[in-house]
Amino acid sequence: MRLAKYLAHAGVASRRAAEEIVAAGRVTVEGRTVTDPACDVSAAKLVCVDGRPLGGPEERVAYVVNKPLGVLATASDPRGRPTVVELLGREPARLYPVGRLDRQTTGLILLTNDGELANRLTHPRFEVPKTYRARVGGGPLTAAALQALRDGVELEDGPTAPARVRRLGPQELEITIREGRNRQVRRMCDAVGHPVRELVRTRFGPLRLRGLAPGEHRRLTPAELGSLRAL
Repeated sequence: MRLAKYLAHAGVASRRAAEEIVAAGRVTVEGRTVTDPACDVSAAKLVCVDGRPLGGPEERVAYVVNKPLGVLATASDPRGRPTVVELLGREPARLYPVGRLDRQTTGLILLTNDGELANRLTHPRFEVPKTYRARVGGGPLTAAALQALRDGVELEDGPTAPARVRRLGPQELEITIREGRNRQVRRMCDAVGHPVRELVRTRFGPLRLRGLAPGEHRRLTPAELGSLRAL
């Protein structure tokens, strides 16, 4: 197995992050520093990260979390602010979030120790859909604004792909995107004159919150994991 993939399966980090850890010289195999993420390793070899031995691949798990307002979508924060990983308490697996939600966005986020799954769910090539419900300002939503979102809008980092958009109320909409740019939904709504006042992610691929209250979580079933990997 490739070293980066081994680290991802061991719950160290996502595969791409694991490649950076290896390249930085933080990993040893049988006492020898290895900087090639493609180096082949087996479960029989002693692999250490920052001098700490890995116990082999962990059981791969994933959780759906309903992220509350003000909680960071990170594994840790140097300033001591609350993170989504802390919401799971003493879960033994080393979990990290899949994708991003900013502090002011609430709703569905995935936590996992499966680096290969995390990479597939966030890589642009797979175009995994993510659905949001947004309450916006700028007056009642117009047909022109909704159509502009459906067609794709011009942002500072280039035009967005077409989105699926549904009007829920005078100043409320549902939007589904297949990209993962930073604060994308907020920037799209700003671009059509309707700044976001409240944003909730309600769906990630085939997964929904299923009535989870803010701060609550549930472990994915094997069937749900299978549907995610099938994406």
